[in-house]
Amino acid sequence: MSSNDASTDVEVVEEAAEPDTAREAVVEQLTAELGDAFVASHLEPGIDLTVRVTPEAWGDTGAFLRTGMGFAYFNFLSAIDWMPSPFGRDMDSQVDLTLGHDEKSEIDSTIETGTTGGDTRFQVFARVNDIVNHLAVTVKADVPDDSLTVPSWVATYGGANWHEREAWEMFGISFDGHPGLRHIYLPGEFEGNPLRKDYPLLARRVKPWPGIVDVEAMPGDDDEDDASTSADAGGEP
Repeated sequence: MSSNDASTDVEVVEEAAEPDTAREAVVEQLTAELGDAFVASHLEPGIDLTVRVTPEAWGDTGAFLRTGMGFAYFNFLSAIDWMPSPFGRDMDSQVDLTLGHDEKSEIDSTIETGTTGGDTRFQVFARVNDIVNHLAVTVKADVPDDSLTVPSWVATYGGANWHEREAWEMFGISFDGHPGLRHIYLPGEFEGNPLRKDYPLLARRVKPWPGIVDVEAMPGDDDEDDASTSADAGGEP
């Protein structure tokens, strides 16, 4: 049998993704428990699960995951500011600037949210694990623009204490029921929330970060540049 014959005998069959009954069951249980407060879900079979709930159901969702579904391990809690930076791209690294982005680029203020969508500028998200059945779920919720407050998870997951303090400090999001929101990293009199997109990073204005001197040429780049320069000058490459 020739090599050509062998190649035609090979069939590439794209296997359909196996149903992920375990994670689908998590979605079904949360939907049954939360009803209309369950907003959306994103399931990658065999990989991961993200769900989004209403801000009013944020606290109840954490409690049900722990006491009703066995997700006893608290992994993390944080927040995100989806608003595009009002400063444009002038605070991007020098690497980005060399890729064609410059500070004169038009600023697009359209908010684009990630997986499972969103309707507000800020979102909170947390991840918990079921260490018995080797499952994890990331839960997201919009943070109301007018109050910037969601229920605390501390009564359910003690480990959420410092994470909520960090989100409060960096984004200005309050957690109703938290036993003591106070600074972790910054001085008590510090004003502003450094991880908000509209908080100017003055250090980058003083000195771009990382500096262009930190960007090293890849092997061969110097040779190509020398050849191009020589050709432009009419010389031999």
